[in-house]
Amino acid sequence: MLLAALATGCGGGHHARPRAAARPAPPPLALGVTEANPFLLEPAATAPAFAAWRERLAALRPRYLRLLVVWSQVQPSPDAPPDWSAPADGCLRGVPPCAPFAGIRDELRAARAAHLQVLLTILGTPAWAAAAPTGCERPGTTPGARMPANLDAYRALVRSLLAEARSDGADIGYWSPWNEPNHPAFLNPQRARCSRDAPTLAAAGYAELARAMKIELDAAPGDQHLVLGDAAGYDDARPAATGAAELARALPDDVVCAGSVWAQHAYVEAGGDLAADTQPPGAEPLLHDVEAALASHDCPGPPPRIWITETGARPQTGAAGCAAMAQALRIWADDPRVDAAFQYTFRADTAFDVGLADPGLTAARPAYGAWLAAAQGRPGQGCAT
Repeated sequence: MLLAALATGCGGGHHARPRAAARPAPPPLALGVTEANPFLLEPAATAPAFAAWRERLAALRPRYLRLLVVWSQVQPSPDAPPDWSAPADGCLRGVPPCAPFAGIRDELRAARAAHLQVLLTILGTPAWAAAAPTGCERPGTTPGARMPANLDAYRALVRSLLAEARSDGADIGYWSPWNEPNHPAFLNPQRARCSRDAPTLAAAGYAELARAMKIELDAAPGDQHLVLGDAAGYDDARPAATGAAELARALPDDVVCAGSVWAQHAYVEAGGDLAADTQPPGAEPLLHDVEAALASHDCPGPPPRIWITETGARPQTGAAGCAAMAQALRIWADDPRVDAAFQYTFRADTAFDVGLADPGLTAARPAYGAWLAAAQGRPGQGCAT
């Protein structure tokens, strides 16, 4: 049914096919997507296996592209600068279809061609830049999930990426210092000892990263905004993790007051360790606690806006998952605190499968209908009954 709807011209955006009817009004909620493959973004891309799915993504009319920069991949050695054109095969962890591209450089150029504003998020400390193990760490923690030992290397990474964006003509207006700093899979230490009663250490480490990034953003030409959080959706403190509101409350005032946006992750019917706590559709209790924590800093001017920078539903949940996703999009569209919602991801990642198309790009997932309806100004609809 979804494919038939698309074939008749549903959707919109910069790259949708011409249609006889008037274009629908802009959606009340700005939509975004995390997607690493430029052939799913670039309107003039020449990889035939991706063409139909590029149209399906464009039909969602995203305003934002969330681009993940894995530091350890672009700069595996301190002896060379970051390689923004490091080759990628275009597969999904080995799953075809594939089409080679030149890493972050091609992703930024595709975003420019698709008129997408970029939210850039950094993660993955290289082994050479990682601090030594300390505090509470889960078994199997790798250097990629530890704080950088030297912030000068982190600042150099940000400077290099600012220069690359200028060279590529990309609009990176929004910068997130680190992905899920309250999750032990991404940043350690979370606490000095493995007890939920131990004060969080993640907030102090994350504050160092945010301050370092802000120095570079302020020194660079252009208009760059600091996006705080990108926080995993933990309701409360855990022995080896920090609650989202706990993180927001523990951050120093100067850091919170420097951010224009708080990014929050809130999955729908996702489950699994990476998704943190299961949230009701819309995650209203979590957002309420986070907003109260941000307000406690008493910053001048309005509080940071809320963006849901990761959300999605497991395909196994079928129509029920689609309905829950639609309900969440309706709640966020009606919530004056929330400005944007980002699907993670478009092409499903086999390591965390909540995408809108399967890894092999053969079928759309049920939740696609909820996002398509939201793109057409009908949040809360689009699911089969």
